[in-house]
Order: sequence, then structure tokens, then C-alpha cells
Amino acid sequence: MQSFAANLDRNTFQTAVYSPTDGPRGKLLRKQGIPTFIGSDLFSVLEKFTPHVAHIHRAGWTEPGSLRPFKLARTPVLVETNVFGHHDPSPEAKLIDRHLFVSRFCAERFAKVNSIPAREPKYSVLYNPVDTDFFRDHCPAGRDLPQNSFGRISRADKGKWSNLALEFLPLLEEQVKKKELLPFSYKIIGGIPEAHQFVADKNLEQYVHFLPPVLTDGEIAEFLNSISFLVHANDTGESFGLVIAEAMAAGLPVITHPSRDMRDNAQLELVDHGVTGFVARTAAEYAQAVKFLLTHPHEAKQMGEKGRTKAEKLFRAQDIATQLGHIYLELLKTKKLI
Repeated sequence: MQSFAANLDRNTFQTAVYSPTDGPRGKLLRKQGIPTFIGSDLFSVLEKFTPHVAHIHRAGWTEPGSLRPFKLARTPVLVETNVFGHHDPSPEAKLIDRHLFVSRFCAERFAKVNSIPAREPKYSVLYNPVDTDFFRDHCPAGRDLPQNSFGRISRADKGKWSNLALEFLPLLEEQVKKKELLPFSYKIIGGIPEAHQFVADKNLEQYVHFLPPVLTDGEIAEFLNSISFLVHANDTGESFGLVIAEAMAAGLPVITHPSRDMRDNAQLELVDHGVTGFVARTAAEYAQAVKFLLTHPHEAKQMGEKGRTKAEKLFRAQDIATQLGHIYLELLKTKKLI
């Protein structure tokens, strides 16, 4: 949302952001010259700002009463970024003119589960935007990467973790002890208590370093410059995978794993096995992938640059915002409002 607001063409769109409560994103938005409205009375904000287009971000399922202010304010066009690809069968959902899925995976699963064709004019896919230009400038292709350092980044939330994020470590330690692998550094942002306990119980403190959370692209770039590849493991899966996309934009290969059943699996849409990283299904496969990237820095860099090329082609923030602007204008034209 922040990236959309910042990158929409300001010669065409006057943008503002509403949230019930303020937070760190609010400060960043205001710093970028984007007005923010904070409070519980959305209807009053809509009456004051009178938007031609309102764009909401939500999980996609029914949230009783949440769309009523847009109906009362007679907001001409309502767009939804459906973050998790769920279906809202309520009468209120008919107010939404366009549902945007953040990955092809989410659109295809939505169509399969709900027997609703996920295609225009009601549905389309628009990837989450990534400031690939920023990461190219701050994580350039020719930089020297630490050869024995890798990392993961997430919120400190158990729902963002998988046991795979840790279970490969004892396997690597055995190889270090056998002198088949040099000592390594695993940097973790978003460590949960269970992760701290695992590291302590297995006496892995010399290999694992827990770091504080980050917020800005600058802080993320600094972290990505301190590692040579990203390890991703989340049993819930990803409806898009912003951290993965940012690592790709920084020229880093990514190791991930598939999710089971109908869980989010867009991480497999981002990471091409053997091309931009690896898809590992077990702790042994994960350890093997980590060892390969640690011991083959040239190949790792090649994978990372292929990932960068893919990210710039598909996720570049300015291009995604331009596509979004075209969607807004298309919907306004359809309703004969421009």
C-alpha cells in the first residue's frame, strides 16, 4: 500500500491513506508528502476527501460492515487488493469493482476453490510492488558478498516460521566438524522464542545470530548486503513473498520450500529451482542447498543475478504502480466518470 501510494503518477492522482490507527508506516507516508487520515470514522474521511477511487487491502473474506462506509459515501470506484485470495460472498462485496490478486497462485486457487473464473473485468493479478531500482543502487551486482553468511528475515511471529528454518543447522554443523564445510554465520531477523530455544538446546550459538527488526528499505538493503543468500521457510506459505522478492531484487539467490495442501504457495512462483535458487522439501535437501551456495559462490552470484532480472521485470514498483493507475482509469471510464 505504501509503495502504491508513493509511486502513483502524481500528475494524475492525488493520493491519501486512511488507517484506524497510526504507526511507523504513517510517518513514512507523511515524509513522502502523502496525507494520512487516522481514526475510527472512515465515513467522515470519505466525505472529507471525496475520492473517485478507494483502494482497500484485506484478506478477501467477509468483514461485516467494513464496506458500508463506501456505500454510504457513494464512492464511485472500489478496488480491493485481495492479499490472501479468499472469497467474500456477502452482498457488500458487490460494491467492489475490481479484485486484485497478488500472485497467479492466489488467482488460480481462488478460481479452483470457488468455481469462479478469476478474470477481467472483475478480477486480475497485480504483483506487490518492490523498489527494485533502490535495491539495484544499494545492492549493486559487483559488490563483495560475505561468502560464509546467509540469513532469513520475517516478523517475529510463529505463523511465519517452519521447523525447516532450523532443522538443517545440525546437519551443517556435522559437516563443519568433519571439515567438509567452513564455519558459517546464520543471521536471523524476527526470531521467535522457539528459535532461540532450539539454538540454545543444540549449542548452535556460534553459528546463529539474532538481529533486531527492520522497517525501511535502507535497513533491509543493509541486511541483504551482509549475507550471500536468503533462506526462507514458512509452513503457512506466501501469497506473494515480499521478503523473497526483495532478496531477488538485491541479487541474492533464495532457498524456499513448498507448502502442503491448499496453503499459500506463491513462493514457488517466485523461486525457480536451480535457476534463481532452490526449492527444498526436507531438512536434508535444505542443508544440501545451503552447502552448495556456500561452496559455489560464482554459481550463487549467477543465480542471484537471474533472480534480480526476474524481479525487475515482474515487480518493479514504478511499473506496478503504472499498471494500477491504468486499472483505476479503466474503471472510471467504464463508469463514464472521465
